[in-house]
Amino acid sequence: MKWIDMHCDTLSMLLEEKAAGLVRNRLCVDVERLKEAGAAAQFFACYVNAADFFGKSTVRKTGIPWDRAYEKVLDMTVYACREENAGFGIARSSEDILRMEREKCIAGILTVEEGGVLNGRADRLDELYNRGIRLITLTWNHKNCVGSPNSRERNEMEKGLTPFGIETVERMNELGMIVDVSHLSDGGFWDCIRYSKRPIAASHSNARALCPHPRNLADEMLRALGEKGGVVGVNFYGAFLRLPGAGEKASGRADITVIVRHIRHMMDMAGEDAVALGTDFDGFDIESLPKGIEGVQDMDALWDAMRRAGFTERQIEKTAYENVMRVLKECIG
Repeated sequence: MKWIDMHCDTLSMLLEEKAAGLVRNRLCVDVERLKEAGAAAQFFACYVNAADFFGKSTVRKTGIPWDRAYEKVLDMTVYACREENAGFGIARSSEDILRMEREKCIAGILTVEEGGVLNGRADRLDELYNRGIRLITLTWNHKNCVGSPNSRERNEMEKGLTPFGIETVERMNELGMIVDVSHLSDGGFWDCIRYSKRPIAASHSNARALCPHPRNLADEMLRALGEKGGVVGVNFYGAFLRLPGAGEKASGRADITVIVRHIRHMMDMAGEDAVALGTDFDGFDIESLPKGIEGVQDMDALWDAMRRAGFTERQIEKTAYENVMRVLKECIG
């Protein structure tokens, strides 16, 4: 089965492991296993945690620490490009992905997970685009110059994008970058629906109706995202998957059927053209993955589980590959 995953944190992990590389490593994702598992492309997040740069001080929307975080993002883009070889390349367009498929080459799509690294400077969007970034997750878990993250506090959750955040969405549309609402507040989500002229993505989020975590999307959000022509990538993290009352133990790994339930619900709400993969591999420890999945080498287990649950081959192909490719063509060209 040919597939594309919209989110992994492998790059940020590898930057700390000097002996490892993208071709082969002990993490959940590497090029060799992506090839063996039938992958066409993998989104690689250049992720930074602002708290690492602010030290003991409170994370603020702007400031010099954000500039240091930005430099780390640039380091990750350099690292990824240095890893290019005959079997792996950085894709800057949907045509690049299709060409690499023909060449039996894994396409890497670079993203930024933390829009705060812009630090209020719109020119950084152009630099990131020139570095190969084709998606930006507008927030992580901290307020930034773009907007506010998801929160269990209602007042925070209702906050929308900042004026600079709206400018950022509009400029991303112009450049050809996907606007990613995973981690964003509900108010920020609705602003993206309002201001983006192109489809948006929730690269690694699940259904809030099945798991009431603020990181997941409510049914009305899923419907709006589908109507916008966007896509939501199902996340494999146990804390975003658990279905209360399903009879599963509070501890231990979730069953793969829980992923399938989220896919079914998201299809019911957003439509079968709006659901994709956003595994979040290497964004948490392996023990938080569902049973039977240790990394990209185990993706066949998901397709088999979807078949057992009654999904058609067409629905599986859309989830695995076609829905993301459509959004890539519409957003990045």
